[in-house]
Amino acid sequence: MTSFNALQWFRQLLWTAVLVAGPTILAVVVVGLVVAILQAATQVNDQAVAFAPKAVAVVVALVVTGPWMVAQLAQFTTAIFAAIAGM
Repeated sequence: MTSFNALQWFRQLLWTAVLVAGPTILAVVVVGLVVAILQAATQVNDQAVAFAPKAVAVVVALVVTGPWMVAQLAQFTTAIFAAIAGM
C-alpha cells in the first residue's frame, strides 16, 4: 500500500463519517436554533428546556436515517476488507 492509497482511504473514511453523522447533527442544529429563538423571544433561559427537543430530534433522526447510516458504514467496511484482502 502506498501513501497515496492510505490517504485516499483516510479521505473516504472522513467523508463517510461526515455523511453518517450529518443528518443527526443537522437535526440537532436546526432544533437548537429554533429553541434558542423561542427562548430569546419568551425570555425563558432554562437549559433544561433545550435538552428535551434536541434529544427527541436525535432519536427521530436516528430512526429515520438509521438504515441508511448502517448501509453506508457496511459499504465502507466491505470496501476496506476487500482492499485488505487484495494486498
